[in-house]
Amino acid sequence: MPSVLGLLEDREVAARQQVESLREELDRLVGELEEAEAVRDRLVVAKETGSQVLSESRETKNVEVSGYARPIVPNPAVPGAVPHSVVPVRREGLDVTVLSPDYQRIMQVLADRERSGEGPAICRQLADALDLELVPAKIEGVRSKAKRLAARGWLLENTPGSFSVAASPGGGS
Repeated sequence: MPSVLGLLEDREVAARQQVESLREELDRLVGELEEAEAVRDRLVVAKETGSQVLSESRETKNVEVSGYARPIVPNPAVPGAVPHSVVPVRREGLDVTVLSPDYQRIMQVLADRERSGEGPAICRQLADALDLELVPAKIEGVRSKAKRLAARGWLLENTPGSFSVAASPGGGS
């Protein structure tokens, strides 16, 4: 008759093998996730670039000058701000209306939290406030947008993954 310790050792060996197998699977999945995120990031950049090009082409008029077609780009009130395209660097004179609707909604949620005294939000809270499904893909999409807004001066990343509205360049909020 097998001993209790022998049975426990057999189960321990099986559990160790399962842990090792799951770790290998996790490593494989992390690699796939990193590849998928890289593809997603490239597609986001491509989409933003395409959107910017289309936006500029709608705003551009071709004028014949000395036999050559020369594009004339309208002089916007704030140079460099192209609504509904790449997030511009925040500076004096720009307001959230230069951002695409998704970015404006993130800014609005954070501004509402600030007014109500709730403070900074993590991306899961932002996704929830935006009525998005709380799945990794949606939360990562919000994180990507929030990071982009922070990199361009619209948001502050107080601690890693926690965002709040940055003070306006003119000194107000």
